[in-house]
Amino acid sequence: MSWTQREIALNAKPRGFHLVTREVVEQLPELAKYKVGLLHLFIQHTSASLAINENADPDVRVDLESSMNAIVPEEFPYVHTLEGADDMPAHVKAILIGNSLTIPIRNGVLALGTWQGITLCEHRDQGGRRRLIATIQGETGASVG
Repeated sequence: MSWTQREIALNAKPRGFHLVTREVVEQLPELAKYKVGLLHLFIQHTSASLAINENADPDVRVDLESSMNAIVPEEFPYVHTLEGADDMPAHVKAILIGNSLTIPIRNGVLALGTWQGITLCEHRDQGGRRRLIATIQGETGASVG
């Protein structure tokens, strides 16, 4: 059993749902040595979240953003308003979607479904760079059949 852990920095993105699979994988060259295992991703922020979702049609990400804005409106009488109108709704959205993912690894690659990708859900208008902690656990060596 082997373990790897590293911090991943994601470039700043505007509010919305962003496919970041390639950005994550490019920062984890160690994936290639794992024949079977798990990648755990944890976002170190309270106003952004991570999800697995559609990786082909960008309209899905637009609709996800619209849906979350309808579910969690900015025009709500929030008490926490010191950091701007988009801050408290961002916290609520992050709690609803979640702060971590676990993805299987098979033969050195993420075992995502055909239409699945890692999505950064940026809930602030200007959230800045986001940090993830990536932890890989698994077996290295010969390929899995």
